[in-house]
Amino acid sequence: MTKSAQDEAASPGATAEPAAVQALMRPPGAVMRFARLGAFHATRLSFGRSLIRRMGRENWRFTRRLVELDDRGFGRMVHEIETPKGSLSFVGFSNYLADEDRTDRVIAEKWDASFVLSAGRLDAAALARLAEAAPLQEAGRYGADELVLSRANKSVRLFETVAAALAAGRQPDLAEVVSVGYLMRTTAVYGNGKFGLGDLARAWRDGIFSLPYEAEMLTVFLIREFSFALIEHIARRRNPAGAVPLSIRTKRALGIGNATGLGMAPFLIGHPKLFNNWIAARELALARVRAVPAPIPAKAKRFGQLLDRAIGHVGQWTTDDERQAARIARLAKELAALRDRLQRDPGWLDRPRPWDALIAWAESVLSPEGVEMLASLVIELHPERVDDLAYSTGSDEKERIDPAMSLAELKALIERAYDWALPPDYDDPKERHFFWYRSAEKDEPRLGERFSEPGAELELPLGIGFMAARLHRALTRLPRTALTASVAEFLLENPEWRGILRRIQSLAHLPYGEIRDNTLGERCLPIDLLRCKLSIFGAAKFDPKSDRWTRITLFQGAPTIEELGEPDADDWAFPYFPT
Repeated sequence: MTKSAQDEAASPGATAEPAAVQALMRPPGAVMRFARLGAFHATRLSFGRSLIRRMGRENWRFTRRLVELDDRGFGRMVHEIETPKGSLSFVGFSNYLADEDRTDRVIAEKWDASFVLSAGRLDAAALARLAEAAPLQEAGRYGADELVLSRANKSVRLFETVAAALAAGRQPDLAEVVSVGYLMRTTAVYGNGKFGLGDLARAWRDGIFSLPYEAEMLTVFLIREFSFALIEHIARRRNPAGAVPLSIRTKRALGIGNATGLGMAPFLIGHPKLFNNWIAARELALARVRAVPAPIPAKAKRFGQLLDRAIGHVGQWTTDDERQAARIARLAKELAALRDRLQRDPGWLDRPRPWDALIAWAESVLSPEGVEMLASLVIELHPERVDDLAYSTGSDEKERIDPAMSLAELKALIERAYDWALPPDYDDPKERHFFWYRSAEKDEPRLGERFSEPGAELELPLGIGFMAARLHRALTRLPRTALTASVAEFLLENPEWRGILRRIQSLAHLPYGEIRDNTLGERCLPIDLLRCKLSIFGAAKFDPKSDRWTRITLFQGAPTIEELGEPDADDWAFPYFPT
């Protein structure tokens, strides 16, 4: 899909849907809350899933053109990708990294491996240039042909264990493989013009990529393939006669890890139209499935199979975080209880609108984790009803001021669309506990405590509810006769309100564009926003390390390059690996 075509399809919503579907859309007041967003799971609309489908459907071709690795696996590897819209190149550089230099933190300056996804084919000069630049990451120099930049570290817990097993002629212990879930873990995946990389407009103009984060997801998928090839190479060099390659089963159990911090949270606030479309696509998919009028035996059977798989998946989801561990334990009990009920009463779902009844029941008795997992499971049942929504997740991100609107209309608009922002008492220190700022060290978003830490004068405008409430208060204090003035007249005298006013006017018709909680209040948990965005990418097995960063796994259970064209290549939701 071209960018112009994407823009035309870029506002998913219920207005063009049948009334039965519109009525089943969950209200933003229920969805756009920290606790709900922080319970999201991946769906078949997640970016990793849609990419796998597209690569198989379009028969993308992958060729490992160059492998130059020494006995320890240090060197470089180049993959070439042929798509119907053009060619791409992916290069990975494996480097020596001392143990003391290995860290997940964004301030790291050295990594086990670095990667670049480029448009077209790499000639010798380009490869030599990237060999110097990519290991430097942010400090390197890149051009418009380079689309994505990334880096990764080997798993300290698993990489050497797997290499030793393969060199000894056997597959690694599957239980250990599943518990870690990856051979390498990325610490950043950069795109869209950062550090001189080609911007999104270039990627869309060439037509190879058409959806948000498609290029980044392809890069992560290829890092996974790189990790397979790298560890098999190391094993062969250790024991040329006796080493074995990774089995398909072991490969499926391995994804790519990721460590993600605060930087993702402000993105959702700063890209509200994009965020609206992501959530609207998910909610519309759920509403379409809930509107299925009658039970379908094959779908009910499929649901039972997916439920069994999800129970196994949850059983293999571990974390040291007490809050998340408690949620996982409750989720496991809820899913097991649901399975028991279905076994005792097989006809429970044999009624009109079975999936609507299931979700309504879940919302009355289950935790947010349980409700959102069931939402993902029922969406999985009906690809024919939902997969087209993957093409509605982009946005032009343009915001415009309506200068002719009267201040009375603006005040009423805030009261209608931003009613959630008005109740908090922002004079209470608890409601303005945090401030967001950007660090000078790495130019990354950070969160400070307003009344105990310095730097509040550097605050980023991310307290949307607070700013909307302040604007409403300013309008309320005006004489009634002044409310007949236009927005243009108001801004001439009060230009400081331009940003929040433009946002309110631009987003009032987009129900899922705003997080309907106080992002400055002491109850704000950034981990909820991180999980929301990562679930939309396709992440699983969230493992929080604090309320500000988490580890996750991407593409665990996904098909390998060789399996992309198989009939069941897309059947990897909530992967479970009996051990």
